[in-house]
Amino acid sequence: MLTDVLDLLACPVCGAGLAPEERALRCASGHAFDIARQGYVNLLTGDARPGTADTPEMIRAREAFLGAGHFAPLADALAAQAAEALPPAGRILDAGAGTGYYLARLLDRAPGAVGLAVDASKHAIRRAARAHPRIGAVVADLWRPLPVRAAAVDAIINVFAPRNGPEYRRVLTPDGLLHVVTPTSRHLGRLIPELGLLTVDGRKRERLDRALGAHFVHVATTTVETEAVLDRDEVLTLVAMGPSARHVSAPRLHARLAELPAPIRVPLSVSLATYRPARHPRRDDARDRRARSS
Repeated sequence: MLTDVLDLLACPVCGAGLAPEERALRCASGHAFDIARQGYVNLLTGDARPGTADTPEMIRAREAFLGAGHFAPLADALAAQAAEALPPAGRILDAGAGTGYYLARLLDRAPGAVGLAVDASKHAIRRAARAHPRIGAVVADLWRPLPVRAAAVDAIINVFAPRNGPEYRRVLTPDGLLHVVTPTSRHLGRLIPELGLLTVDGRKRERLDRALGAHFVHVATTTVETEAVLDRDEVLTLVAMGPSARHVSAPRLHARLAELPAPIRVPLSVSLATYRPARHPRRDDARDRRARSS
């Protein structure tokens, strides 16, 4: 619920704390944000219009595919790793939470923790808000300053989502960890060339380390490999929930899929990389002084 994560949130306009007021959150400067009847709050500012937010069709497909358990081994590996390093009353940010599936699995393993689900898609966040009783859900653009207080969260999980290194570093505690899940070049296997799906960059890990390198230090990477045996409808659902849905026309996809023998064995392969915040002496010392004086 939102009340569980209020102390993590910051006004996206002025950075002040937010407090509940009837069906809204309001800061001391008077900026107010309505709480939707589904329980989430939209903290996008007026000029923010994320063009790549997931559509209702993508969210329905993702909910169906994840709900069938095909990505459960990945979710369990991520949850086990993140839960092991959490303090007893850990605060978790799911940056690019989608439907809240991965965050909910993690909270099941961390009974004293609370989770903040952030995504640019209000259609996704509606689901995330009810994915677990200890989730508070917020609509926000991950590429902009996050509506989260500095050093407020103990862990960040980031699954197939944008990676805003400076902001993740800012909101993570000095002892916190960032857990990033990305597909390997083996992910989805033959489906990529045969259906014309988006390919995975073979140097993705290198680009990831470079993108985060100024703000984080790489700790470890593990690979999670599993396989799903899918019928054609399930393959269509898999494609519909991801970025390839924007790039492959439905007639072309159906025609190519019809040529594949069913059932179809699909490899699911991801890298689970862990990072700790890099030490920025001047900034960190100044933040510590502000924290002691507050």
